[in-house]
Amino acid sequence: MAINDIKSFAHLSESDIETFAAELDTVRRDVERSLGVRDAAYVTRVIRAQRILEVAARSMLFASERRPAWLAGTAILAVAKIIEMMELGHNISHGQWDWMNDPEIHSSSWEWDFASPSSQWKKTHNHIHHTYTNVYGMDDDLGFAVLRMTRDEPWRPVHLVQPAMAVGIAAFFEWAIAVHDWAVTRRGSGTPDRHLLSTPTRELARKFGRQIGKDLLIFPALTGRRFRRTLSANAAALLVRNLWSFVVIMCGHFPDGAEKFTPGELAGETRGQWYLRQLLGTANFKAGPVLAFMSGNLCYQIEHHLFPDLPSNRYAEIAERVRGLCDKCDIPYTTGSLPKQFWLTSRTICKLALPDRFLRRTSDDAPETSSERKFLTVSLPSTRDASDWHGSDLITGERRGLRTALAAARSSQRKAAQERFGWQWIKSVVGTH
Repeated sequence: MAINDIKSFAHLSESDIETFAAELDTVRRDVERSLGVRDAAYVTRVIRAQRILEVAARSMLFASERRPAWLAGTAILAVAKIIEMMELGHNISHGQWDWMNDPEIHSSSWEWDFASPSSQWKKTHNHIHHTYTNVYGMDDDLGFAVLRMTRDEPWRPVHLVQPAMAVGIAAFFEWAIAVHDWAVTRRGSGTPDRHLLSTPTRELARKFGRQIGKDLLIFPALTGRRFRRTLSANAAALLVRNLWSFVVIMCGHFPDGAEKFTPGELAGETRGQWYLRQLLGTANFKAGPVLAFMSGNLCYQIEHHLFPDLPSNRYAEIAERVRGLCDKCDIPYTTGSLPKQFWLTSRTICKLALPDRFLRRTSDDAPETSSERKFLTVSLPSTRDASDWHGSDLITGERRGLRTALAAARSSQRKAAQERFGWQWIKSVVGTH
């Protein structure tokens, strides 16, 4: 099963978790107090740059009969759409810039250039996903209801095709997310399936009409005889944006180390435990300034889940303090290169397409799904009391927590594998004589 007791899994005491929460609250207060002109100027510059890029791309496509103009226009349009969705639409809709009190850059009024209506996306993403992050049965974004991303979900024959389904979701990501948000909104509002003209359905239909009309009809039509060339350029830009956003989102939630949780973990959850669940349930990928910007700063997915309403341009400096806190508490800070994180995510998609009987590890001790039970047979080295996991090592004085426990578990697994291999080798040698 997934994690049911986060305190036991993280090897932190109640006082440890309270201290952990207090330090993160301090980070929040420090950032909130320092927000000002520099941050406001950042978001207005991004909005201006994004609009200039889109106008430039649309203008180039008027000469799209020439291949260089088509390629340049398509590439620039894809960049403009990525910036609008990830650094602007996603982050503004989280309320990251509401403190400016600017009605044009406010979560209540911004409608992004994406197929899902902002109102529906904010309900499913902001209020459900960010509250119940990676809680199986409660977070609808855990596999988007179609991909099996944890062994807690029973295997079904349809999962055999989930690698192909993942490719389809990536290619049509904005439409898949829109339908997903619509379904969750309908279910949350108690709308019966037979009500075909419900409010959520009308909202989705209007947004679909707007997006299809704008990108696949109106703008291509404005270029006259270049209609088909412009149409293909717009479709290509949408495809690039969809593929890129899929990669970024998946790398932040499903590589090894991004843990899953059971609903039982939510019972009596404190602020500190919520912070801890966000930290353990997400993952970062390493990025320089350009890659960070093009990912909407979601290369800092950990920081985003800890502080979803703080401005994205502050995540890099927040990350330094969060990483330092993880070192202090001996908690893993899950990160890696973008290719590595995407490879691990893709491996999980392919691996969990198979029935559990074909998988070697258990649901309590697998790279993509683990629980506090994985430590039952593991003892820490250099301790006087192996049952006392949290606190400082009584011999070395070093902080002892989840990182130490995970290292001990890996060492125990390697030792067990070596013993099995040695015993099998002895049997094979004896069997030949």
